[in-house]
Amino acid sequence: MANPLDRPVWHALHGRQSCLAQSGLGLRQGEAVRIDPAYGPFAAAAVGHEGDLAAFLTHDNDEVWLVETTVVAPPPGTRLIRSAPLLQMIADGPLPPAPVDPAIVALGEGDVPEMTALALATQPGPWGPSTWRYGQFYGIRIDGRLAAMAGERMRPAPGLAEVSGVCTWPEHRGQGMAARLIRRVMAGHRARGDMSFLHSYAGNVAAIKLYEQLGFRPRAAMVATILGKA
Repeated sequence: MANPLDRPVWHALHGRQSCLAQSGLGLRQGEAVRIDPAYGPFAAAAVGHEGDLAAFLTHDNDEVWLVETTVVAPPPGTRLIRSAPLLQMIADGPLPPAPVDPAIVALGEGDVPEMTALALATQPGPWGPSTWRYGQFYGIRIDGRLAAMAGERMRPAPGLAEVSGVCTWPEHRGQGMAARLIRRVMAGHRARGDMSFLHSYAGNVAAIKLYEQLGFRPRAAMVATILGKA
């Protein structure tokens, strides 16, 4: 049986987050799906139906992001914008209790303008107007300004949840805020029975080292394939 983490977008949009899935015009439900564009550009197709991804690309600036174990060859009607090797990591061992950290606050709708500004400036991954709705995000404020945040994204199967949206303004880096926030997100996952996983760009050695210190181990090499309209 295939591991849902090998196709996290596909399994999320056919499972725990199916309420966010959209099918292309004229496609049978499930052949190709993408997440509600307000949440981001992620999409996936059934094996042999990769050509159906073109239905999601109606404008020249449209993109779909595929997260798979190998790069996806651009099907007719699409073009390869870029691909990026990823490292998928999972925290499947025992974790120490997360210390109480009074500086960490839960973020919500009133924080969205600051969250969006931080995400667009630092680009931890795709960010849309509803990305914050994937799940609970947490932040740390310095002098009243949001300095760093972390949250969650894909839930490809019961018992699995992705840490995502980890970012810090450059002037506040090197102070350990990312680690504190990731621990808080992971604690929330474990409290509800989920195991944390994440994706890092494969060349981001510093980030991978931090994740290993937090209890993550490498699980699989993945690839982000970004397609646009041909």
